Amino acid sequence: MDEEHKRMRWASRRGMLELDLILEPYVRLHYATLDEAGRERYRSLMSCQDQELFDWFLRKQNPEDPEIALMVRIILDARRPEDTPP
Repeated sequence: MDEEHKRMRWASRRGMLELDLILEPYVRLHYATLDEAGRERYRSLMSCQDQELFDWFLRKQNPEDPEIALMVRIILDARRPEDTPP
């Protein structure tokens, strides 16, 4: 695992359980396979506030930035069915 991947794993630990359960598995399983554009989108996502992330991942709101919105969709689509609450 390279240093950037380690930094993104650390950045994905937000301290809010709901976000940790979404972000940590994604970055652990998929970050290494992202191209540079995908990595840039993820880095941009990590600069957002926790409350914004919470609202986006719980589908209460949509990000205004289309690149951030794309990353949110990619992360939500990557979740396994058993990760999704009933």
